[in-house]
Amino acid sequence: MSPAVEAVLARHRLWSAVALAALVLLAWGWLLTGAGMDMAPMASLAPSGLETPDPMMAMMMPAAEPWTAAQFALTLAMWWVMMVAMMLPSAAPVMLLHARVVSNRTAAARPATEAFLLGYLLVWGLFSLLATTAQWRLDATASFSPMAMAASSRGLAAALLIAAGVYQISPWKDACLRQCRNPAQFLSRHYRPGWTGALRMGMVHGAWCVGCCWMLMALLFAGGIMNLAWIALLTLLVALEKLLPWGRAVSIAAGLGCILWGWAILVG
Repeated sequence: MSPAVEAVLARHRLWSAVALAALVLLAWGWLLTGAGMDMAPMASLAPSGLETPDPMMAMMMPAAEPWTAAQFALTLAMWWVMMVAMMLPSAAPVMLLHARVVSNRTAAARPATEAFLLGYLLVWGLFSLLATTAQWRLDATASFSPMAMAASSRGLAAALLIAAGVYQISPWKDACLRQCRNPAQFLSRHYRPGWTGALRMGMVHGAWCVGCCWMLMALLFAGGIMNLAWIALLTLLVALEKLLPWGRAVSIAAGLGCILWGWAILVG
């Protein structure tokens, strides 16, 4: 490979890293401003919807109105951007490794990092659509607090924590986590050339990541969908699971903690 080509590919990898970092920062910035939801984001590790409401305030609260198409679209955008902020930091290594692998295979190929990223985000966009639909349906029930954007039912919050804990220690979680923790192995198994190949790889990797983390993301219904403390905690947990050598131990410890926390809420 000529020095000129190597310099071009090195610049591409550098700009790819800068672009991924900028995308994460923009996503976090939008969340910090409230994600267009006309409410200040919260920051509390206590489940947001379980506080005992003031009876007078409850009487003054207007009844929940049916969602409009615009509200559904805004909520979908909030979920999708939240997934970018939470998942992209731990997925960036495999995208940058993909750029290096492509450049090592053929000097003529420009690494289609943006296609890999698009495929990855499309899968999380589908998850965001499902999460938005779940929030829409929960919003019509008495077990969900629209103001806190979280479960107001102790039973629902406890069930989410216990279910997430059980999934964390399950073999299904382990199988998905292994795919996310070994970028080189993933690329060697699923490598396809070109832009469409990168798009496909991004979608496959995104599917493994959704399989690994979907129950952790569902915990936002217990902690608060716009609760920055829970968003940051889950982002850190996902990164530790995927990037540390003892990441599986982290997921098991987190799972046991979720089960105990859910049980404490249930019997408390």
